[in-house]
Amino acid sequence: MAQSRDFARPAALMTLGAAALGLTAVVVSARARQAERDNPPTGRIIDVDGLQVHYAEVGDGEPLVLLHGNGSMLQDFMSSGFVQAAAKRYRVIAFDRPGYGYTERPRSTIWTPSAQADLLRTALQQIGVSHSLVLGHSWGASVAIALALDHPDMVRGLILESGYYYGSVRADVVLMSGPALPLIGDILRYTVSPPVARLLWPSMIRKLFSPAPVAATFEGVPSEMAIRPSQLRASAAESALMIPDALAVQNRYAELSMPVAIVAGAGDKMVDLATQAVRLHRVLQNSSLHVVQDCGHMVHHTAPGEVMSAVETVAQAVEAAPRLKTDG
Repeated sequence: MAQSRDFARPAALMTLGAAALGLTAVVVSARARQAERDNPPTGRIIDVDGLQVHYAEVGDGEPLVLLHGNGSMLQDFMSSGFVQAAAKRYRVIAFDRPGYGYTERPRSTIWTPSAQADLLRTALQQIGVSHSLVLGHSWGASVAIALALDHPDMVRGLILESGYYYGSVRADVVLMSGPALPLIGDILRYTVSPPVARLLWPSMIRKLFSPAPVAATFEGVPSEMAIRPSQLRASAAESALMIPDALAVQNRYAELSMPVAIVAGAGDKMVDLATQAVRLHRVLQNSSLHVVQDCGHMVHHTAPGEVMSAVETVAQAVEAAPRLKTDG
């Protein structure tokens, strides 16, 4: 009889645990749907090879394409003071990259920077953009580089902000990759990960901005959209790809022949200034380095004028290039 009770206790605990996980999944799914109702698409959704792609644009002039970082969405750029300044001269086009905001991310594709670059090139062609300046922030810088390497006719100039360019040992990347794992990752994304992400969100944002305070403009980024299960999977998958991609492409940077501006916060806690931005600047002869003091990872919020200056540096170099060729 006692032995029967011993077997019953673990079974009961497993049943309770499964019920708790099931209830949590229901709550997580409901909150994700509510987040989408509270934050409908702010731009336009187009069909690109059967995939829904969401983008927003403002301003007129030469196209300036914006690619956000890991875990974010186009509101990160659109809410910043940088876009308001850039729209006075440029046709600013901000995309939700695959898996973020309202752009789909099919599991049948491994969404490397090159795969995303192919998708974005087609999307740009559909909206009438044959060439542009391209600004990539953080993980988006890797996509911007892939677009420039794989489709150089599309990219007249690059602005790379807070990017990760060279492979290194990163324990934090391994920890953040969990929700992308098959099966166990799906369980995590619909149970534990969203409430944990919600608790960690304030401290994580402070780290992104440190040593600067969190900019008021960042309030325009909806946190509940960022911690939906679908978006957590995209973020985890890109964390897992970050180091392998950098290692795979770092020997190709010298192929970038267009003008490049490299923007970095001197106090960035996410990527090391010396081994990333400074090292890349040394490799690229046609590059300028813009180091912003007292600034962290989110330069376009903390110092939008500095990012705008980097864009202007590239634009002037692009305009001067034909004249230099003729003079030679």
